[in-house]
Amino acid sequence: MGFKSFSSSLCLFLFLFSLVNGRPLAQPKPDPAEAVATARWLASQNSWGVLSTISSELGGAPFGNVDSFSDGLPGKGLGIPYFYLTTLDPTARNALKDARSSLTISEFPLGTCGKKDPENPTCAKLTLTGKLKMVDRKSKEAEFAEQALFTKHAEMKDWPKDHDFQIFKLDIEDIFLIDWFGGPKPITLDQYLHPKMDSLALMALV
Repeated sequence: MGFKSFSSSLCLFLFLFSLVNGRPLAQPKPDPAEAVATARWLASQNSWGVLSTISSELGGAPFGNVDSFSDGLPGKGLGIPYFYLTTLDPTARNALKDARSSLTISEFPLGTCGKKDPENPTCAKLTLTGKLKMVDRKSKEAEFAEQALFTKHAEMKDWPKDHDFQIFKLDIEDIFLIDWFGGPKPITLDQYLHPKMDSLALMALV
């Protein structure tokens, strides 16, 4: 086999190796000891999660809904989840009456947990709790959020205009992360929103 043939075969192997279920593998998972990096990695690499609100129609019962989100442009995530929601859906209606909400995301959809069960502690999961608030459509933040959402979820641009979709964000107050045995990792809001440069380097996100 000549060098060119070998190189071509190697490139093909590496490409196929980098695919999980036919899609590009996520950025490498940070070491479990790097809790902040892992939390930000989960928020950046995932595109959907379970967004839970306080139901105004079920007597205050918790209501979980699968929702798409984005925390920024590819490779430039800020950790704050943005959503494109309509009040035709219960989630937005609930948030406008009681903003208390939480977003739960898992490593499992990224394909990096292998054959582990999603509940296995080594298959990381993150719950961000806070207030789900509508973003002022005329603000700079709305411009950023729209670009972040439409880049990650291209079909959103074509969703029905008469559904009056609005941009919401989760104003985070608490971070709950499990990425290994031994219980949740303590992460403050400041640590999550302003990670150290070494943590950012480990994430390879910014």
